[in-house]
Amino acid sequence: MQDVLDRLIELLDLEELEVNIFRGRNPQEDRQRVFGGQVAGQALVAAGRTVESNVVHSLHAYFLRAGDPKIPILYEVDRIRDGKSFSTRRVVAIQRGRAIFHLSASFQKVEDGPEHQIAMPDAPDPETLAPWAEWMGERMGAMPEPIKQWLMRDRPIEVRYVKPEPSGDAAIGRQLVWIRARGRLPDSLLLHQCVVAYASDLTLLDTAQLPHGIIWADPRYQVASLDHAMWFYRPFRADEWLLYVQESPGAFGARGFCTGNLFTRDGKLVVSVAQEGLMRPVAR
Repeated sequence: MQDVLDRLIELLDLEELEVNIFRGRNPQEDRQRVFGGQVAGQALVAAGRTVESNVVHSLHAYFLRAGDPKIPILYEVDRIRDGKSFSTRRVVAIQRGRAIFHLSASFQKVEDGPEHQIAMPDAPDPETLAPWAEWMGERMGAMPEPIKQWLMRDRPIEVRYVKPEPSGDAAIGRQLVWIRARGRLPDSLLLHQCVVAYASDLTLLDTAQLPHGIIWADPRYQVASLDHAMWFYRPFRADEWLLYVQESPGAFGARGFCTGNLFTRDGKLVVSVAQEGLMRPVAR
C-alpha cells in the first residue's frame, strides 16, 4: 500500500513556477470533479512553502467551483503578513482563469502557554474493526459497477468505522472513525498536516447525512463541500492511527453542518475541524 501513499505524497509535492505561484497535478483517476481534500491539502502546501519557520495553526477555506480533474490547478499565494509571532497567507486555486477554491491560513512560531482539552471518547482499537474493503464490500448491494470499482480502489488513507450506519434518526448525527496514512510518511510536520487536511474531507459531511438515511452517492441528493476550517493544536503523525470524532449539530436550508476532533491513540487532541456542506434534494 506504500505505492498508493507515495502517489499522494507526489500529489502534494507542488511544482514552483514562479515566486508565490505553484502548480498542482491531479491523480489519474476517472472522476467528474476534483476531491475537496486534495485541493485543500495542495493549497496548504503552497501556503507553507512561503513560510520559513512558523507552523500552521488554522485554516479557513471555501469551495467555489467544481474542479476539473483533467487539467492542472494553479495556486497563487498572497503573503498577507509576516509578524514577530504570526504569518498569514491567502491562497487562490485557479483553473481556466477562474477561482475554484480560496484558503486563508495562519502560521505561528512555537510558544508555550496554558493547555486544556476535551476527553477522547471510548472507542474499540482500530485493529479490531473491519478494514475498508471488507466493510464496504458488505454494503455495496446493487450499486452500479463503476461506483463499486471506484469505492474498492486502493486508497492512500486507511479508514475504519466504529458506528457508521445511516440511522434515519434525526437525533443521531455522530460517527467515530479511525484514520491513518497507508504507509510511512517523511518526518515533515507540514506534510503530516496536509495529509490530515486531505483525509479530513473524506467522511465529515457523511455525518450530516446519517440522521436522514442518506447513503454515499445517493441519487436523490446533490452533495458537495461548501467550506472547510481546521485548527491544529500540537504535532502528530498522520501515519499513526487518529480517532476522528465527527458530529452534526444541525441541518437546514439544504445545508448540513459538521464538526470533528482528531485524537491520537493516547488521547491527545491534535486537530479540530468544521465544515458546512450542500445536501440538496434532486428534483424528479
